[in-house]
Amino acid sequence: MSKFLGLLAVSLLLGAFARRSGRFPEQTALVLNAFVLNIALPALVLRAVHSLTLAPALLVAAATPWLVFGSSWLFFRALGPRLGFPPGTVAALVLTGGLSNTAFVGLPLIEGLMGHEAQQVAVVVDQLGSFMVLGTVATLFAARAAAKDPRTGALLRKVVGFPPFLALVAAFLLQPWDWPEWVDVVLGRLGDMLTPMALFSVGFQLRPSGVKGRVRALALGLGYKLALAPLAIALLLLLVPGMGRLTFEVSVLQAGMAPMVTSAILATDNGLDPELSALMVGLGIPLSFATVPCVLWLLR
Repeated sequence: MSKFLGLLAVSLLLGAFARRSGRFPEQTALVLNAFVLNIALPALVLRAVHSLTLAPALLVAAATPWLVFGSSWLFFRALGPRLGFPPGTVAALVLTGGLSNTAFVGLPLIEGLMGHEAQQVAVVVDQLGSFMVLGTVATLFAARAAAKDPRTGALLRKVVGFPPFLALVAAFLLQPWDWPEWVDVVLGRLGDMLTPMALFSVGFQLRPSGVKGRVRALALGLGYKLALAPLAIALLLLLVPGMGRLTFEVSVLQAGMAPMVTSAILATDNGLDPELSALMVGLGIPLSFATVPCVLWLLR
């Protein structure tokens, strides 16, 4: 756990220091974002989904990220305009509030809180839930929110051409075959670069001075992500007959994880309030280290 926390903190702080140093060009975040979305994330998706084994009993858990994203769309589309938020800000809140960091924060945090036996459920929520939401409906939403060409055909072409989506399709098609060990090693190395580079990019774009003017948006976004989302999932799963306690608790905790780092990069890549997106991740990750254990305590 300490190694994981150290990687997150150091990557984020290095990005912030890099911007202040003046040694990195202004386009640094754009370049890193392009690498994350086009190389590191597809490699991670391809490797993870190719080796995925699914137990039918976990399908309900896998559905929870889809519900969190759908509820995010309804929640922020209803309240955002009433609070005077522009469309780009609302879209950024939908993406960062609707996508949980179920991998780089969720997996180690759940293992630390609940033990190794909880990992199987957490992985299914991440790979069949969060990864697929990111590669499909979230990408389509971001493309539509930022689209200069709103025609359905143009939007679908953008989604179908999105490298993580292509990797997701390829991973499922290739599941019946084993690939050479060196392929797995290469994909693993590329995928391992996602967390430090993505957080470095977020840190580079993070401007703490911007918090003052974004308090309402941050309170709404993080309030939904860290509190309302896990509460809603908990109440919903209580209605599901026969759900095991472990699956219930892990699903709720994954719903309450910090915003997904890649969701902020997706928002930034589409010009959807990059400053707010970076703040949602930069503040949400450290806050989640306090809120997630509180959620688990309340569940028990």
